[in-house]
Amino acid sequence: MTVPNRRHRPGAATILALAGAMLLPAAATAQAVAAAPPVLESEEPFTHKLPALSPHWAFIRGGFDSGATRIWDGDTGKMVGLISTSKWSDLTLDPTNKFYYVSETIWSKINRGTRQDMLSVYDPVTLNLVAEAPLPGRLIIGADRNNFVISDDGKTGYVYNLDPASSVNVVDLEKRKAAQTVELPGCATLIPNPVGGFSALCSDGTLATVALKGKSSSITRTAPFFSATNDPIFGPHVYDRGKAEAVFLTYTGLIYQAKIGATPVIGQPWSLQAAAGLRPGDTKPLDINWMPGGRQLMALHRPTGTLYVLMHMGEFWSHKQAGDEIWVVDLANKRVKRRVPLKDSAENIEVTQDAKPLIFVNGDEGKARVIDATTFEQKFEMERAGGGVISTIEPR
Repeated sequence: MTVPNRRHRPGAATILALAGAMLLPAAATAQAVAAAPPVLESEEPFTHKLPALSPHWAFIRGGFDSGATRIWDGDTGKMVGLISTSKWSDLTLDPTNKFYYVSETIWSKINRGTRQDMLSVYDPVTLNLVAEAPLPGRLIIGADRNNFVISDDGKTGYVYNLDPASSVNVVDLEKRKAAQTVELPGCATLIPNPVGGFSALCSDGTLATVALKGKSSSITRTAPFFSATNDPIFGPHVYDRGKAEAVFLTYTGLIYQAKIGATPVIGQPWSLQAAAGLRPGDTKPLDINWMPGGRQLMALHRPTGTLYVLMHMGEFWSHKQAGDEIWVVDLANKRVKRRVPLKDSAENIEVTQDAKPLIFVNGDEGKARVIDATTFEQKFEMERAGGGVISTIEPR
């Protein structure tokens, strides 16, 4: 970002003249000042560069009603940069940390005019726009981490699309051009598949896997393992690239762990509430219990297999209600290790992936908080940080 540097500082002669003016009559003072005009320095344009990428950075979207993604440093509580993302767009971080990618739909006259669907590529040091690639179809979808995912090698992007039924645009990120579109009606919330292609949750209760070979594709599905009518799965799942494992959570609090591959394997579900020593969640009306809720309601610390879930007191279909507690879950042993009350409720949660992790939470008010993931003490509270989804750097 180039910024003019305007510095109008008085020279040494001016300073001496002003000092001497204190000892002179008014007329003499005016003559002394007039005799030594200020020395004006010319504007010096410069470009800020971001410091070395930190695992404690969080990329926080503005929210549904505002654009831009702000980069916050969890060690200082200060903003270090801003990526230009439109209101209805999705940001994803290159797993190789070479670029920041944004899939977006914009209009030439903001809310009307010519529609443009594109993939924008940003430099991670200067945040300058590197390239734009037009995308086919009618995206008009955004503000979700699982709408746009990238293959493990960072070479292929998968962009969820509505045209008008569900489909996925496959993008060659090296050539920066759309390669093909795969029709996938009734499916969404994408997962990069380690053997190539991607997987997606479907409304018939299955997990679809799309294998790509050249310009052709083939689709296979698991047997149905959940009911989208009786107990739906939240769209914002979490995925561990290193283990190729996804974690899904239903509205009543059932956890499914899935091994992602050419033929995904879905584990048996277990109750989050029962793992905390409580009765399982139920679908019965007016049955009040601790239930999961929020928009981005789960975060996974991949090195330790620790899951953080936003929970609230409510009934079935209260899945959009913000969380009043963070439940700390040991996935390997299927138990809740700790329940952390929140001073203010939160709708989005994410955790950094280092040995001393930090938790970021926020909500519609746009205020974000940084919490130590070991002591659970609040470190910072940032005003106007953004109320949208949060991303952190994945482990390498």
